[in-house]
This record gives sequence, C-alpha cells and structure tokens, in this order.
Amino acid sequence: MTNFDFDRAVYKKGYQAVCGVDEAGRGPLAGPVFAAAVILDPSDEISELNDSKKLSEVKREALFDTIIKQAIAYSIASASVEEIEQLNILQATLLAMQRAVIGLSVKSDLILIDGNCMPSDLPSKAFTIVKGDALSACIGAASILAKVSRDRFMREMDKKYPVYQFAKHKGYGTALHIQLLHQYGCSPIHRRSFLSKILG
Repeated sequence: MTNFDFDRAVYKKGYQAVCGVDEAGRGPLAGPVFAAAVILDPSDEISELNDSKKLSEVKREALFDTIIKQAIAYSIASASVEEIEQLNILQATLLAMQRAVIGLSVKSDLILIDGNCMPSDLPSKAFTIVKGDALSACIGAASILAKVSRDRFMREMDKKYPVYQFAKHKGYGTALHIQLLHQYGCSPIHRRSFLSKILG
C-alpha cells in the first residue's frame, strides 16, 4: 500500500478536499517551528512523496517545487522563537499548524494531522495519524513544504549570524552547534529555554 493508496481510500469515503498537515523544527535549539497544510489533487499524483526526513535535501527541494505547482492548495506558516518560549514547543507547534490550515485558499472537509496532538479551533473535521507523513501522501507533502521552508529560513539566518553556521546544522543540537554556543553564547533566534542544560 502506497501513501497515495491511503489518500485514495480516504477520498472513497466521500470527502472532496483532504488536507495533510505536518511540522518541522520541534527539536532544534534555534529558529521558529514551521508547519504546512496541503490539499493534493487526487487525479495528479506526485511520485516519491514520503516523510521529508527520509529524503535527501536535493530531493526535498525538487519535490517542494512540484508540490506547490500541482497542489490544489497549500499554506506554510510558523510560530516564532518568542512564541515557543512563551507557550512551550508543543503549543507553538500546534499554533503553527492551525495557522497553516487557516491560511489555505481552499477549505478542506477533512484534515489529517501527523502525530498524536490536535490543534484547536480547526475549521473542519480532523484526525491525528501517528507516522502519518509516511502513510499519507498529503501529509508527506506537508512535511516536505514545512522542512524545506524552515531549512531555507535557517540558511538566511546563517547570513545574518554567520558565526553559528546555521546553514550546516539548521539549528539542531549538533556537536558543532554546541561548540559554537559555548564560544559565542546565544543569538536572538536561539530558544533560550532549550539551552539551560547546555549553557547552564
């Protein structure tokens, strides 16, 4: 069973516009958390869709362009570092997901959300699906849009704060990133609540 088989089975239940939702950036030490919502055209399948973490960066970038070209509708949103610090990372992630869904130009009649937590105040019926980014094509597409958008943002932050080398690690807690944090301290886009054990 492919991820498009999963989506076709959902459409056969009578739904007209199925939206997939996923996030990127819950774990990093820096930068916003991103989310995307995608309604794919069930008659125009995109090959090689999968969980973004299982794809190379080059493949994600190529699929990003294909998805935004062929999707019926898509929306990309984020929650800021300040919102992550104020709300906590889970609530900020759910907020970014909610923003992505609300930002769609076409209203969906079913929302499929990766994971096991549901954003509040969604405009239509919704379900959570654990490992949904590998099961459902529309969730897989959302995972790619969210991941590529966040990576592009972090590459821009690399230009603004070059000493942290964000283009290399995208804000994740790699040995290099932690070494640079000890050397230079926090930047304005670091999540300070994530750094208490690292920096004391």
